[in-house]
Amino acid sequence: MSVLIRRYKGNNGMIQEERIDDDVRIERYRRLFEKDDLKKLETGVKVFIEKDEWQLLP
Repeated sequence: MSVLIRRYKGNNGMIQEERIDDDVRIERYRRLFEKDDLKKLETGVKVFIEKDEWQLLP
């Protein structure tokens, strides 16, 4: 089962981390990425969209 990790800056200015392990939610988030970013994500490389950092771990 894969885990999608999202790191972002919350309203209070602190870095927060969300771990997503639900396959349905992961598939929904995959639609946010462009084709090149999706390839990077699938290899485990950190991908940045605006201010959020995303990483997919097997």
